[in-house]
Amino acid sequence: MIRSPAVAGQFYPADSGQLTANLAELIPSLSNQDKRDALAVVSPHAGYIYSGRVAGETLARVNIPDDVIILGPNHSGYGEKVALMTSGSWQMPMGQVAINEELANGLMQSSQLIESDELAHRFEHSLEVQVPFLQILVENLKIVPLVVSHISYDDCVTVGNSLAEAVKNFGKPVLVLASSDMTHYESRKEASAKDKLAIDNIRRLDPKGLYNTVIGERISMCGIMPTTVALIAALKLGAKEAELVRYTDSGDTSGDTSQVVGYAGLIIT
Repeated sequence: MIRSPAVAGQFYPADSGQLTANLAELIPSLSNQDKRDALAVVSPHAGYIYSGRVAGETLARVNIPDDVIILGPNHSGYGEKVALMTSGSWQMPMGQVAINEELANGLMQSSQLIESDELAHRFEHSLEVQVPFLQILVENLKIVPLVVSHISYDDCVTVGNSLAEAVKNFGKPVLVLASSDMTHYESRKEASAKDKLAIDNIRRLDPKGLYNTVIGERISMCGIMPTTVALIAALKLGAKEAELVRYTDSGDTSGDTSQVVGYAGLIIT
């Protein structure tokens, strides 16, 4: 099947030329010496006017391989709890992006929790907004799209370990991209304090601490499940360090700091 864009013209330009120009403004030009290999990244998924610079700065600093597993939260509530698209392609303004069926099927075979399900992806924006950044940075891009709803920490461990197993069995470099915004609609002071708690756990490579902190402190980090899963997978693949590239919030664009959404970009190596 071919998935059509759900939020082109809303979160990012629907016109290919305008989108390319927009991305050129958001992604800094870095030399290869300034880039690093990474196991995973955390990148925000709001409209580009708000979070695009954080996403662009984060992804620009990574040597992105041809194959990227993108994990995002389920905002719509449709579909399975852990929903994977295993075949087809995504139609985007800058062209189609194929799903890596070999890697996707390997992921399906590695876990009974992961279900093949297109419905969860049909209206979901959290993965889609990452794709144009990847398209402009990777010539032969293939993706594996995975939407994760609210699941237990034990299930996060199961999915994360399965993801790591599939990556190892694939035998080629793969980047895991967790799509998440941070605190939603609190004051800048409250949001930054809460988000620091979550970010500190990521930087310590502590997925259980991250999960428990976000749940316990009622931090409205929408991508807590994908980020926890990605962190577990990265640790299984040998992660030693997590670096915060940038943190900001919507108030930098809107000027309203009374109710902001936080955005963080992190690289896990």
